[in-house]
Amino acid sequence: MKALNAIRMSGAEVLPLIEGGKGISISNGISSGAWAASGGIGTFSAVNADSYTPDGRLVRQVYEGRTRRERHEELVAFGIQGGIQQARTAYEMSGGRGRIHANILWEMGGAERVITGILEGAKGLIHGITCGAGMPYRLSDIAARFRVYYYPIVSSARAFNALWKRAYHKTREWLGGVVYEDPWLAGGHNGLSNSENPEKPEPPYPRVVALRRTMNEFGLNDTPVVMAGGVWCLREWEDWLDNPEIGPVAFQFGTRPLLTKESPISDAWKRRLLTLKKGDVFLNRFSPTGFYSSAVNNGFINELRERNERQVAYTAEAMGEHTEGFPTGPRGRLVYLTPKDAARARAWTAAGFTEAMRTPDGTLIFVTPEKAAEIRRDQIECMGCLSACRFSNWAQHGPDYSTGKKADPRSFCIQKTLQDIAHGEDVDRNLMFSGHNAYRFATDPFYSNGFIPTVRQLVERIQTGD
Repeated sequence: MKALNAIRMSGAEVLPLIEGGKGISISNGISSGAWAASGGIGTFSAVNADSYTPDGRLVRQVYEGRTRRERHEELVAFGIQGGIQQARTAYEMSGGRGRIHANILWEMGGAERVITGILEGAKGLIHGITCGAGMPYRLSDIAARFRVYYYPIVSSARAFNALWKRAYHKTREWLGGVVYEDPWLAGGHNGLSNSENPEKPEPPYPRVVALRRTMNEFGLNDTPVVMAGGVWCLREWEDWLDNPEIGPVAFQFGTRPLLTKESPISDAWKRRLLTLKKGDVFLNRFSPTGFYSSAVNNGFINELRERNERQVAYTAEAMGEHTEGFPTGPRGRLVYLTPKDAARARAWTAAGFTEAMRTPDGTLIFVTPEKAAEIRRDQIECMGCLSACRFSNWAQHGPDYSTGKKADPRSFCIQKTLQDIAHGEDVDRNLMFSGHNAYRFATDPFYSNGFIPTVRQLVERIQTGD
């Protein structure tokens, strides 16, 4: 294994090892501070971050607003308050070592307001911002204003080219690095384009080489590329070190830090990670964002899959093959199905899936009355956690805060399920994001007999190449 040399990032010499910022409360001030204290870059999630009372009790994010807009304002306030507290915790735990980054999603509700509020309230405590889930053109202006480094997350050279030419060339001195997040291997939401096949992964090396060439064309030869997604042990990436085609490089670890003592996820979640098999994590398109995402195939995902499979096209009037009337709703309003689909719909109804819910695409899905009530309740209680949500039809910049489309019952409230799993609820009945290498917990001898390391032990292990 080649020597792992320090690299200059966010104004300091650090190990080229970065903790990936994960979702709601899954990387926090404690985990990121411990990673930074071990000499790398710790990243806390600034997405609906947790906050605490003066005596250390968790402040649950309960919304009192009567309208979506009022609840959205509460969400932004929660996010700012929590982000500031997590930044303080991370800074104190780091003991002045390493660097602290905050991770945001550009398509989260109120993203610019949240990160601006956090940076204002935690001046000097945060050294960099990582940001993906969309095209964050204004990220560079925010970073320059607060004199912190910015790290856009992209999945192609083409995406960075667009960001650079439109905005980033104006603030090149604050560009700390470019994160290449592999869209087939990373956990959570992924940046697959319409031209890329989710079933046919492309190797990351040529894609990162293309990114480096683009960066070099802009004079960014010394700006690090951060490889994210699919990184388990450095021995498998040894040919990337001191490689002129790759240039300065650091590695981001998202999945492995989940299984550490400082990781805030529940013990049940940690035990589940130790049992995963290859294929248990897969790409799906159920997310209300419309993006592909990588998650563990559990009861939550199975219900979504079955909900989408109990689906038929309908027409409001008899036409073409849609000749058979089918009553829907409490008043028995007729829609028209094909004879084949009508037979399927009657079978679903007989099995207890008696509620036919309309989608924006001229289809019906069939669910139980209990599930229909849950879906409608979640849609009504929306607090605008995304810039635009296909599940609830919220849009923070749309007319009347709406996408203008019918709410889509084939998806789910992502804020609700991520908050629940982050705070100890059932890991089988909630969305469990994960990178595709998570099955390796069960086969890596480092974790034999259920061993869970500290962050420092994990960082030391990674430096050996394993």
